[in-house]
Amino acid sequence: MGKSFVVSYQMRPETADENQRLIEDVFAELAGASPDGLRYASFRLADGVTFVHVGTVTDEANPLAESAAFREFQRAFGDRAATPPKFEDARLLGAYGFDT
Repeated sequence: MGKSFVVSYQMRPETADENQRLIEDVFAELAGASPDGLRYASFRLADGVTFVHVGTVTDEANPLAESAAFREFQRAFGDRAATPPKFEDARLLGAYGFDT
């Protein structure tokens, strides 16, 4: 089944667009690499500064750990963030039409 997670945090208003760009870079890299064992989505909420990441990793190794773009996203995260990230394990109950 894998391990599912939810991560949420807020950015400072002046760094929210940069954070979004870095997230988009992660997804561009993932699209090119097509790693197995990862289901992953990111959302920017209507307030413009809150971000939520939802994912499931089916193997022991998390493909995000191998992503150069994800490492760049994490670099200086604390300088961009208004709040620390809140990591929570989650249990997938179901999904429908989640692909964009």
